[in-house]
Amino acid sequence: MQQFFKILAKINRLILPSYSKRKLDLSKASKLQMAIIGWRVYVTKRALG
Repeated sequence: MQQFFKILAKINRLILPSYSKRKLDLSKASKLQMAIIGWRVYVTKRALG
């Protein structure tokens, strides 16, 4: 299962935007941006754990 999340993390890195590189202020982020950030965190934690 961890291998699945590693692959998913690579796909996310290619497809989804990186808000840390854009220096997005989390207090000004839209709900969609927050959902993308949350998804990326979830997948990353599962891939590493």
